[in-house]
Amino acid sequence: MNKTLIEKNKENAKNALAEARERKRQEVAVLRAKEKNGPKGLEPTRYGDWERKGITYDF
Repeated sequence: MNKTLIEKNKENAKNALAEARERKRQEVAVLRAKEKNGPKGLEPTRYGDWERKGITYDF
């Protein structure tokens, strides 16, 4: 009897961890808002400059 109880607890723990991972994934997806009026293409700050309306700004 004790062995089946331990096996059930292990299964319940695995299910709880899977549910927690899924909830965390959904929370992160909600928190990541889309950028509005941002640059098109790759992130320009990777290259040390920024361009707006044809004018380039260097950092």
